[in-house]
Amino acid sequence: MAWIARSKARDLLEPIGRDERPITHEVLDELPPGKVLGHLRSVLVATGALPPRDERLVALEKWITATVQARTDLAERRILHGYAVWHHLRRLRRRLGDDHTTPLQDLNMRCHVTAADNFLDWLGGEGLTPGTCTQADLERWMADPTVSYRDESGHFVRWSVQHRHARDLTYGTVRWTGPLSTIDSEKRWADARRLLNDDTLPTPDRVAGLLLILYAQKIATIIQLTVDDVHFDDDTVSITFGTSPVVLPAPLAALVSELVATRRGKARIGTSEDAPWLFPGGQPGRPLGDDRIGQRLHKIGIRPKQDRSTALCTLATEVPAAILARTLGVHIKVAVQWQQASAGDWAAYAADVSQRTQS
Repeated sequence: MAWIARSKARDLLEPIGRDERPITHEVLDELPPGKVLGHLRSVLVATGALPPRDERLVALEKWITATVQARTDLAERRILHGYAVWHHLRRLRRRLGDDHTTPLQDLNMRCHVTAADNFLDWLGGEGLTPGTCTQADLERWMADPTVSYRDESGHFVRWSVQHRHARDLTYGTVRWTGPLSTIDSEKRWADARRLLNDDTLPTPDRVAGLLLILYAQKIATIIQLTVDDVHFDDDTVSITFGTSPVVLPAPLAALVSELVATRRGKARIGTSEDAPWLFPGGQPGRPLGDDRIGQRLHKIGIRPKQDRSTALCTLATEVPAAILARTLGVHIKVAVQWQQASAGDWAAYAADVSQRTQS
């Protein structure tokens, strides 16, 4: 009721009230975008008046459409449409399944499409097309220190050659060989002890930080955890990241139990619970945003990207890739890459053991 009393909310609700059509996502899309509309949409979804929708994917699709349509050359528009829609967007939809787009996936898509758009701009400024661009032209572009999105541009060049929009062009890739930042195991355990024992820190921040530095969970994965992912069996508490539940040690189990019992978002509707999210957010029916939880972890001294790398590198030296993938919910190829990068290649170890002679 307090929200409805605000002038901006009234300005939004009045035209909706005059519209005789049933309220749908498409009807709401016709209204000026903004935080007020976003809040109203989340309320309608949380109460079941509207079906859930991947809002980030919808915004991404609109942006891609506008970017493609902005190209005046029809041939370039066709190439960019094929790259953005039929290559990237189709792959993203297939990968998502029933999940929603994460901010990192959204950013990755926008970077790749922007890189392709910028490269087409450069070609047009030079009087070239992907089909007339030579290796010398490409290397001249690569030598320009002001060029941005180099890796993403390289992906577009290779895709163009593969789909015969360009020919005789090569743009090498850099194989990932491991984390670039320092692997600081001592800091990892110091942070873990602090999060386990410092009662002055908020429980949600402590749990999120511990899941990241002990179990190498991405923020995007942490915020999608629900109470159904936490299992209570007598005195044992476990949590499921992948396909196999992980039994939590006693101090962390107590914190997770406390979080399940006390969690509460800032946008509760009436007396409804914040289910199913373990980390409910500021909009009804939605989890805490990964940007918000990232800021909170930074505030207490956790560096998500670097600290997760440390955790993955450490775990990869101790656990076979198959178990790592099954328990942490990472792809098996990712687990193998981290194992090789951390010199914990269990396949090589197993081969070595099998070749030893019995004494």
